Formats: sequence, structure tokens, C-alpha cells
Amino acid sequence: MSKLNVGIVQQTCTTNKQENIDKTIAGIQQCVNNGAELVVLQELHTGIYFCQAEEVDMFEWAEPFPGPSYNQFSAIAKELNIVLVTSLFEKRAPGIYHNTAVVFEKDGTEAGRYRKMHIPDDPAYYEKFYFTPGDLGFQPIQTSVGKLGVLICWDQWYPEAARLMAMAGAEVLIYPTAIGYESTDSEEEKARQRDAWMISQRGHSVANGLPVISVNRVGFEKDWTGVTNGIEFWGTSFVTGPQGEILWEGNQKDEMNKVITVDKQKTEDVRRIWPFFRDRRIDAYGDITKRYID
Repeated sequence: MSKLNVGIVQQTCTTNKQENIDKTIAGIQQCVNNGAELVVLQELHTGIYFCQAEEVDMFEWAEPFPGPSYNQFSAIAKELNIVLVTSLFEKRAPGIYHNTAVVFEKDGTEAGRYRKMHIPDDPAYYEKFYFTPGDLGFQPIQTSVGKLGVLICWDQWYPEAARLMAMAGAEVLIYPTAIGYESTDSEEEKARQRDAWMISQRGHSVANGLPVISVNRVGFEKDWTGVTNGIEFWGTSFVTGPQGEILWEGNQKDEMNKVITVDKQKTEDVRRIWPFFRDRRIDAYGDITKRYID
């Protein structure tokens, strides 16, 4: 299957988990009504982005797998006969929590999962407090619609992650995301940040000859501690072709459910004229595993 219809659900979230899930399922349904075979959801789509502050009560958002949210998304994948990429807060054991993308097959079974490998610790993005670094590596997930290279948000900035997924046979790179603006930044700085975010992912697309699907949340979420002015998530979910060309880009303000067609055959076509994998000097890259070359 060369042509793949991909649905994306860009939404706002509140502190009401079930309302968020119901909205997400409605978005999935709309995408399926428009022909989606694969639907990708944004990062941590069952609730607010709770990592704006460090607070132990926020661990209550986590659930075991299987669990209530897991089961609802498994059921909707089966009901609608789609492959579904979710992003859930996994309670693995007491004191061990992961930011985990679970991929459901068309029959509702789990095709595989990816635990976020790169964990940020920046102002308003205090994820190291909540998430244990992933331990499943960079392994694509085989599904009935293809081999999916699923990564999560902060992974977007690391070419090594995209490359390893591509080297393992990923046919598309997928990034559920939660990123936005701090209100005190200037408009020029905001534009630089969003441009850098898109450029980095388009670069992964070009370097690996793969489509990229990036799905970001949208809307304002306050910092309940009052330490910062909250985050305005910038939306702008987008899909690229294997030369980094923008196939579709959402806006920065609105909830959106959209279906975009990607052609996986173009990877073969592009890699024939831009054979980056052929020309890699793997004999000279040994130092890439070092933190820094002093």
C-alpha cells in the first residue's frame, strides 16, 4: 500500500480527562469519515500538560496499561478499523512512570509502544520530575499500514533518533507533541522558536527521505502555581513529504481534524536521487556515541 491517508487531531485540553477523551474520539471519528486509515494524536492528549510545574498530585494522571484510557482507545481503533497512535501517561510501577505512545492495530490489539527517550527539564517543561527515560530504544512499530517510527516531542530535536528509526526500516516518522510559547517572549523570539521546531523536523524528513507527521496541541493552559504566565501551545501540526516539502500545515489557534495523503513510494524515488544512506561514512562516526569530543 503506497498511498496512506493520515488523520491528525489537534485539540485543546482541560482538567476533565473524560471530556478530553470524548473530544479526541469525536476527532478520530471525523478523520475516519474523511477516509483516514491511520490517525495520530497529540502528546498526552487525555489531559492538561501537567509538566508546567513539579507537583506530586499530577502523578494521578497516570494509568497502568491496560487501563481505562488505554481500553477506550483500543476499543475505538477496533470499532473504526484504524491504526491509532496515542500518547499516554504510563504508570509502570510505583515511582516509575513513562511518557508512552501506544499504537493500536485495526483489531484493537496493541501493535507496539514507544517510551519517550529524550526527557527535557526546561522552565515550564519539567518532565524529568515525572518521566523515567524510555528503555525500549528506537524501534519502529510494524502495523497493517506500514512500519511507523514513533517518537515524542523533545525527540524532535535529535537527528540521531530519526536516523536510527529510519535505519531500522521506518516508513514514516511520527511525533506527538506538546510545545508552545511563554507569554513574555517577544514576537520575534516566538517566531524563531516555531520556525526552528519546523525546520528541525523537516530536516529529519530530508536527511532520511521519509514523510514526517507532527501533531501538536493548541490553546492556552495556565500555570496553576502562578510561577509563570502559562503556555500558549502553538498548534501548527504539519505533514511533510520525503524532501521536507510541506504537504499540509495547521494554524496556530484552532482545533483541527484533518486527513492528509502521503505516498510512501516517494521514499524510494527520493533515495535514488539523494542516496544519503549509501554515502554515509559509517567507518568514521565512532565518536557520535560520546557526550562531547574534548
